[in-house]
Amino acid sequence: MESIRQKQVGEVIRRYFSMILQEEGSNIYGRNKLVTVTGVTMTPDLLVAKIFISIYGSENKQEVILELEENHSLLRKALASKVGKQMRRVPDIEFILDETVDEMYRVNDLLNRVNEEDKNLGK
Repeated sequence: MESIRQKQVGEVIRRYFSMILQEEGSNIYGRNKLVTVTGVTMTPDLLVAKIFISIYGSENKQEVILELEENHSLLRKALASKVGKQMRRVPDIEFILDETVDEMYRVNDLLNRVNEEDKNLGK
């Protein structure tokens, strides 16, 4: 379970990293993809931030994660310039693909299919 401090630092990282993606994202992964930060979890020592990323407009989502990892140092420096006065040490960042929305659409499609089959059986 995360401590209050972990949640606070995670929220600060989420807010500023979202701004960084708005500013720098099109240079990293292109303009036709929408990349959002869905959440950030911090390790207990606050040295690693796990950033959960949701991606729209791309079939190959892992490619976007790899592009973010290739630009890791640039993104961490940008984060350091934003949070430098609020934190002593800027945490290392890890990117994790958040497939919650994709899973939601998949379950919704399954439920719609079951509903259609029930209607067809009732006739």
